[in-house]
Amino acid sequence: MILGMGNTLRSDDAAGSLLAARIKDRVSYTVYDAGQSPENYLEKIIKEKPDTILIIDAVDFGGKPGEFRLMEARDLKTVNLFSTHNASISLAINYLKNNLQADIIILIIQPKGISFGEGLSQQISETLNRLENCFYDTDKEKG
Repeated sequence: MILGMGNTLRSDDAAGSLLAARIKDRVSYTVYDAGQSPENYLEKIIKEKPDTILIIDAVDFGGKPGEFRLMEARDLKTVNLFSTHNASISLAINYLKNNLQADIIILIIQPKGISFGEGLSQQISETLNRLENCFYDTDKEKG
């Protein structure tokens, strides 16, 4: 299962939502675009009882714009991150951990900026294209 997060009004903060929207109905996984409100999808996720949940979000981890990393949910507290939804992502992960036996992985993407109205940066646009193709390639291998 894939859960994209982001605010489409805040330039690169939209990365998780945009990637989820791009791959939804084009991969064999269940994909939700949670926008800024992942809590609205928690019960849906729990009902489906996935083995693995991939959360995608733009997070300032001090990398180069467009750089991305995979991390396990348990490592979230051990790194210094800034996300516009820090509280909601942590609460969502804790809730899912308490109600599911699933591996939770987070794909974090370094934004260039998260100001209102700037639009998606070139770096994030290129990263989303690369990641989108990775999802399609992985899904083909799976099927």
